[in-house]
Formats: sequence, C-alpha cells, structure tokens
Amino acid sequence: MAKVTRDDVARLAGTSTAVVSYVINNGPRPVAPATRERVLAAIKELGYRPDRVAQAMASRRTDLIGMIVPDARQPFFAEMAHAVEQAAAERGKMVLVGNSDYLDEREVHYLRAFLGMRVSGLILVSQGPSEHAATEIDAWDARVVLLHRRPDAIDDVAVVTDDVGGAQLATRHLLEHGHPYVACLGGTEGTPVVGDPVTDHVEGWRLAMKEAGISTEGRLFEAPYNRYDAYQVALSLLAGPDRPPALVCATDDQAIGVLRAARELRIDVPGELAVAGFDDVKEAGLTDPPLTTVASDRPAMARAAVDLVLDDALRVAGSRRERLRQFPARLVIRQSCGCN
Repeated sequence: MAKVTRDDVARLAGTSTAVVSYVINNGPRPVAPATRERVLAAIKELGYRPDRVAQAMASRRTDLIGMIVPDARQPFFAEMAHAVEQAAAERGKMVLVGNSDYLDEREVHYLRAFLGMRVSGLILVSQGPSEHAATEIDAWDARVVLLHRRPDAIDDVAVVTDDVGGAQLATRHLLEHGHPYVACLGGTEGTPVVGDPVTDHVEGWRLAMKEAGISTEGRLFEAPYNRYDAYQVALSLLAGPDRPPALVCATDDQAIGVLRAARELRIDVPGELAVAGFDDVKEAGLTDPPLTTVASDRPAMARAAVDLVLDDALRVAGSRRERLRQFPARLVIRQSCGCN
C-alpha cells in the first residue's frame, strides 16, 4: 500500500498542502473552522501520519520542549513538570524532562543534550547559581525560560512566585495565633543567596518577624529540601530543650518530614507545635493534621513559561526586572497551624 502524503490529504480536503501544514502544526497562519474540519476528516479517512523527523530537519526545530528540574521525585517539581506538559500539549508540543539532581554538571549535560536535539525551547528550573549553564545557553543562543528559580548568573525571561510575600503571609498567620515567636526551617549552607525561592522564603520570614518586633537570632535552622532529611533534622530539633512553639518550613516536603518527627516524639500538632509549609503540593491536604501552606498558581505559571518559550512576541527585551513574570502567592489555611 502506497504511503499517504500531505498532497493526498490536500486533494481529498480540496485545499492546498500549505493549509494542511497549518492544521497539523497549529499555525503559523489561522485556518477557517470549516476548512480545518475538512482537513482533519481527510487525515482520519486516509490514515495520514506526519513525518516528524522530516519536519524537524526542514525547520531545524522539533515539536519538543526540554525541561530540566532538580529532582522530579520531589512532589513540587513533579507537579510543576506535569503542569508544563499539559500546557505544552495545548500548543501541540511534547516535553522531555531531565533531572539535574542539584548538580551543575548534570544540568549542563541536559542543556547540551536537549539543545542538540533542536528542541523548540527550554524551560529551566535551575539547581543553583549555574554559571556553567549560563555559558552553555549563550553558546547555543537558545530559547530559554527560567521557571521557579532565577539564578543571578542567567539573565533570561523568568516566571516565578512572590516567594518573599508568601513566606510573610505564613509567618504572620502563625504569629496571629499568639505564639511568642516562629522559627524557620530553611535550606542548607549551599543554598544560593540570590534568585533561590528558599532564600526568599527565609527573607519573608525575617521580614514578618521584624514587623512584629521579634528577634530571629538562633531561630533559623538548616535542612535539606526533602522530607526524609528534614525528618532527621526535626527529630533532633523537636527533642531538644529549645523546641520552638511554631515552625514555618521553606517547602511542604520539609513540613511533611517535621509532622512525621512530631508524631514519633508524641508532640501534638498544632497544640504543642504549629507548622506551616510552602508549595501546596497535593499531599499537603492529606497529612495528619492537614498542612497549612502557601500556594502558587502552577498551571498559570506553566502556561506562561510555555508561551514565553514559544512566542518571540512575548519575550520582552529590557531590564532584568522587565523580563520577570511574578505570580502572587496565597495562604492555604488547614489545621496544622491551629485553625479548625
């Protein structure tokens, strides 16, 4: 049986091959609804399958978007990657995901691999300062959008949450419950100073404590971002003589580790320890007690990142601030803070 071609589809639909291409590729020119329906019907009747390899060779671009995250095992990054995949599908694109494992060399490895595949663009949730990644991006003159993090070394368009403001909301809320102070579970010693959400969460905590006239000295504790290591840190912190009355965590995953440690130590949450997290991962509503946290609009951020990486018209030239898309944070009140 002869291979069905685009010419065959055009003949059956009574249109040109260019219009068939516009329907298949969702652009670049609009197609009248009636014509689009005829083309789709012809594709279905003939069983036509586009040759994506040939298309990529002709355009020097694929229908792929590369996405690099620090660790897709962490719920926040898994949910963000899923949101990006859904947004990309709406634009007729597929997403390839690579894990940097918080290692500079792994981030650069995936940058080279994805850009070498001629992806339509790259969405980067950077693992850190990324000087090497910045050099690689400049060398390829790549379409890159930063998501969630904005390292100082990389000056591309960024889509982020108001992390400082969100942490302020959570800290103020815990203080409003009458606690004498709120401690903070931040990042580790290697957490970047600029452009990292955890750094901004700590800054928001500091600002809220300062507003309340309360000292932060000796009340910031280091912990990795994941629940397993945070659980070990929390066991030591909560079993000590200076157990805080309230704790705001830089990530929900940390907070989940804290809740597990509190349960093991038979510390009542929220009666003896109030806890708040940040990210509003789906699991936050299923913890015991359900976790009060700070949410970002991940679907909207994902759509913005995909649109920015695909549409030149949206990529604003100008200052670093002008190339920032910041989405508001909102407090999600559940029971771990002391609310019923």
